Amino acid sequence: MTIEEFNFAGKKAIVRVDFNVPLDENGNVTDDTRIRGALPTLKKILADGGAVIMMSHMGKPKGKVNEKLSLSQIVAKVSERLGVNVKFAKDCGNAEAEAADLKMGEALLLENLRFYPEEEGKPVGVEKGTPEYDEAKNAMKESQKNFAKKLASYADVYVNDAFGTAHRKHASTAVIADYFDAGSKMLGYLMEKEVTAIDNVLKNAQHPFTAIIGGSKVSSKLGVIQNLLDKVDNLIIGGGMGYTFIKAKGGKIGNSLHEDDLMPEALNVIAAAKEKGVNLSLSVATLCGKEFSNDTERKVFPIDNIPDEWEGMDASEESLAEWKKIILASKTILWNGPVGVFEFENFAHGTGEIAKYVAEATQKNGAFSLVGGGDSVAAVNKFGLADKVSYVSTGGGAMLEAIEGKVLPGVAAIKG
Repeated sequence: MTIEEFNFAGKKAIVRVDFNVPLDENGNVTDDTRIRGALPTLKKILADGGAVIMMSHMGKPKGKVNEKLSLSQIVAKVSERLGVNVKFAKDCGNAEAEAADLKMGEALLLENLRFYPEEEGKPVGVEKGTPEYDEAKNAMKESQKNFAKKLASYADVYVNDAFGTAHRKHASTAVIADYFDAGSKMLGYLMEKEVTAIDNVLKNAQHPFTAIIGGSKVSSKLGVIQNLLDKVDNLIIGGGMGYTFIKAKGGKIGNSLHEDDLMPEALNVIAAAKEKGVNLSLSVATLCGKEFSNDTERKVFPIDNIPDEWEGMDASEESLAEWKKIILASKTILWNGPVGVFEFENFAHGTGEIAKYVAEATQKNGAFSLVGGGDSVAAVNKFGLADKVSYVSTGGGAMLEAIEGKVLPGVAAIKG
């Protein structure tokens, strides 16, 4: 059942949203992107003549009540965006009365799900690796089921629209789906879009297909790189992770970030790319800094001959020129991770240029482009290019696990 086909008239729908939004010291929402992202789903339910119960986590309260992470702080912003006076249930695990009182056309927001350890299903206050932990974990599984069953009891229909947590088997993202029949559980519009965008890249990609993988560590994206080698024509590896590959090949990388223990894996990736006919493109020269700071002295060196006292901080113009050619010739583009120290203005140029190339390939050459990961998303937003790429993913970890080829519990719970 899709959300578009379903008629919510006379139904109460419990919707897992991702309202884990940033707040200032006074509890005001500083970026409501995630709230706006959920609006099509929430408005569809209300427009059909249904009632909506929203549930979300915020931060990491670790199973304890923490007023600084209370969702009561965002009620006004959600009401403003939704155009309905949103009610609030102070205890998500005991909200039967508030749910029962909810009339059609009304909206209710539950308190932070993670105030209950049952949401994440992790035992609290027991040391991992002990017999007590295993015992507590088994007991917690039962408690998690009961918690999910309680949440399910508030509504007639379950909708999951929180892609950012789709890779977690939490009470509200996966377990709850067991308490609804196949015709009464579905993905929200945002989740549908995310799943479709990833399928477009992994299953229906037009060639040439280029993946741009950046960021600081090989260890965090090794599975992604290995899975992509069977799918892509070009693999651009930039950012901090590139130096592990260069050192593994015998290059001098100075003080650049790297992971010695991952060098054998880097060599395996290089060999596998060659065997599969994948064009693996590493940086050829890099903009280096004397120290890890924005205002440090800067100088360009060949990527495999960086002096000891210098560290690679951004892609050079030479590397960018090479990558531009590859990106503009592509029909499918996946980009995850910056190619430099994006948080420093003086070393953000390379990542900004990549954003422009991806947008140009999409707009002028008709490529399908999927951008995900905090700094990549920040780059397309910073340069006003978010609407110039095909899709900007909201779920960093979930997107990476999907690209790695893993089954996302939040999706599987509904689609099977």
